[in-house]
Amino acid sequence: MLGGAFQFAPLVLIMLASGILSGLMAGLLGIGGGIVIVPILEFSLAFFGVDDGVRMHIAIATSLAIIIVTSFSSARAHHKHDNVDRALIKRWMASMLLAASVGSWAASKLNGKSLVVLFALLAFFVAIKMLVRGGTKKVQKNFPDHAAVQLMPMSIGFLSSMVGIGGGVMGVSFMTIFGMSIHRAVGTASFFGVLISVPGTISYMITGSGQVGLPPGNIGYVSLIGLAIIGPVSYFAAPFGAKIAHKLNRRQLNLAFGLFLLIVSSQMLYRYLF
Repeated sequence: MLGGAFQFAPLVLIMLASGILSGLMAGLLGIGGGIVIVPILEFSLAFFGVDDGVRMHIAIATSLAIIIVTSFSSARAHHKHDNVDRALIKRWMASMLLAASVGSWAASKLNGKSLVVLFALLAFFVAIKMLVRGGTKKVQKNFPDHAAVQLMPMSIGFLSSMVGIGGGVMGVSFMTIFGMSIHRAVGTASFFGVLISVPGTISYMITGSGQVGLPPGNIGYVSLIGLAIIGPVSYFAAPFGAKIAHKLNRRQLNLAFGLFLLIVSSQMLYRYLF
């Protein structure tokens, strides 16, 4: 029995490390940490022999559940630095909540391979953007004041909930394009993670209920084991990422994280397409 416990020790350590990394990334970049958590969870579930038809659904759903606590911790830390645009959050809240619910429902209807490819492609393009681009060019100083702007929070909520990320990947780019400072955009995007992950998690719990092939310890597609191991570590790591965000050379950070994403996304595409 003791030998069996030690057999899983490396896997637990990997998940703990992913919690630290995802929490730091949430604080540093406002990305919620899901783009780190999803591939690690998918690998961990494969290690346990979970059916590939539900494996990616579980990874995405559990990532969103973890992002609830990670984003809340990160958002609170950024709020202390007065780097959150509360007015923008109020304007975008309803659209983002609705789109996140629809996006997670849509993802539950896709097969596992399609979700892996969708996530890997998104991660690949984010990696390329981080590696080859410097700052984001501004198209104007303020957000335009018309109804079409609601397409932004809707697209952020829909796509982010589909692939288990917190909204910062798209949100920070949108906000900086329209003149928001990078630090304020990161802080505001951390709140997006809460708005996306709560309805997304609930939706995955409901749509995954009764699915064949789910491992023990799940509520729908959400793994309580993954949540219990990664969630607390991510929560406590996020404020440290927020502190570092105000001191670190962001170009160096972008290069390091972009390289990490490039390796992860390429490996996932290779496994599922070739």
